[in-house]
This record gives sequence, C-alpha cells and structure tokens, in this order.
Amino acid sequence: MFPMVATVAEFHAARALLLAEARRVRPSPERLSIGTMLEVPALMWQLNELLEDVDFVSVGSNDLLQFLFAADRGTPSLINRYDLLSQPVLRLLEYLLRAARAAKGGAGVPVSLCGEAASRPLEAMVLVGLGFTSLSMSASGILPVKALLAGLDLPAFRAVLAAIRSTAAASASMRETIATWAREQGLTF
Repeated sequence: MFPMVATVAEFHAARALLLAEARRVRPSPERLSIGTMLEVPALMWQLNELLEDVDFVSVGSNDLLQFLFAADRGTPSLINRYDLLSQPVLRLLEYLLRAARAAKGGAGVPVSLCGEAASRPLEAMVLVGLGFTSLSMSASGILPVKALLAGLDLPAFRAVLAAIRSTAAASASMRETIATWAREQGLTF
C-alpha cells in the first residue's frame, strides 16, 4: 500500500518499482495485492483511472480531512474547522464507495478506512452506515466500536442518516443530530 499518492502516474511509478523488485526476489511472490492510501484530495479527481489499476484503496482519514479542509489537525485553533460528520466529507466518501463498487466492470475494488475516525464509535457508525465494511483502528478503539455496532439497527440507521443528510445540506456538521439519534436508541459512544 503506497502512501501520499497524488496522481495515478505516481501510483504507476511506485507499482513498477515494486514489481521490478518482486521479480528479483527468490522465491518470487505468487501474488501481490497492490493498492494505495487515499489521503491526497487530488486523487479523487482521478478516481476512475486509479480504481482500474489498484487491488484496493484505504482512505487515510486523518490526512485526507486535514488536506481537504486546509486545517492542521495538530493546531488547536483549527481543530474545529473540519468534521468527518460533515456533508463535504460524507459526500466524498459516498462518491468513493459508489465508484469503487462500480469499478472493474462491476467487480469492484475493496475500500477500507483507517485513522482516528475509525476508532471513534459515532464516526464508525456513520462510516458503516455509508457502506464501509472494513475499518482499521487502534486496539483501544475496537471494543467501543464493536459494542456500538452490535446494538445498531443498520437498515434503520441508514434511513435516518439519509434523512439527516437531506435536511442538513448547509450545516458545518451533523454530529449533534446523529449523536442525539444514537442516544435515543440507547447507543453508547
């Protein structure tokens, strides 16, 4: 998995180097699964070409959000500038998932998400609601996320999420509305 790829040409160059090195190794690997992190927003505008050439994509949520909103997540005065639970981010992720499912003649490309967002139960609930089936998180996030998802009525939440998103078009974040629904359902996050 190659990090910080900004163009499909960069991915092709990195893959070519990897394959050249793999040919030199003895015994040669029988198969390599080669993919990229999606952290640089520019790659979203090359998505169709990228998805035809990768075996998988992993969204690097920390860097993607930082670059998408031009806000250093380590700067306290900018930390509230962006939120995963905002329309721009959810639209971007939904677009990615839709394109990945349709890629390779409908065979699809697996998409996962890693980063801090995956280990936060409320965000994980929304990510699963969008259609993510693979979240990579620190070990400390596994039990809280698993507990919330175990109590979630996913089809009901997907309908609620769609309704929230349709009425919150100009909102900076839908966090409070989603959190209120989760609390009403007895979900802990």
